[in-house]
Amino acid sequence: MEVRYLGRVDYEPTWRAMQDFTAARTDDTADELWLLEHPPVFTLGLNAKPEHLLNPGDIPVVQIDRGGQVTYHGPGQLVAYVLLDLTRRHLGVQRLVQLMEQAVIDLLAEHGVTAQGRRDAPGVYVDGAKIAALGLRVKRGRSYHGLALNVNMDLEPFGRINPCGYPGMRVTQLHDLGISLDLDAVSARLQLHLESHLARLLG
Repeated sequence: MEVRYLGRVDYEPTWRAMQDFTAARTDDTADELWLLEHPPVFTLGLNAKPEHLLNPGDIPVVQIDRGGQVTYHGPGQLVAYVLLDLTRRHLGVQRLVQLMEQAVIDLLAEHGVTAQGRRDAPGVYVDGAKIAALGLRVKRGRSYHGLALNVNMDLEPFGRINPCGYPGMRVTQLHDLGISLDLDAVSARLQLHLESHLARLLG
């Protein structure tokens, strides 16, 4: 799997690049992992209900093609886009979601923080507060989009939405849990855990 560190990049061009990569890839194209952060943006999934976008203010809103409802991306949040050939890996969507959740859970466990996934609301939670959101799109057996992990960011914009369609859902981040790693360090650890789980799957 090829890993690309993209830094801080605008949402819409990155989304279009994922679409283009997925449309152009062949059976021989290597899978890729894109690690990055975005400037402030709200994104609405295919099933998103407008009433969950409460007060966007001056933050752009982009309607996109992943599953799920509304979420927020901003500086200080690590975004990992997984561009995988699921057919080649004999990997179902639900299993991929579980794998991604487990990678975040393992990262948190390294710092003594217990986290869980939720079957009814994909993502990772610490004491009921969401720390990572997940959303995928699969076309012709190939995935794109991925997960967003709150590291050290301004959480205020989450108050302008019902995160992932759940009114009043609390959100948290690594910094507030006493984990003081910077974005680069978190990126490296998340990459390690994602690659480890994918390798075990292939093994």
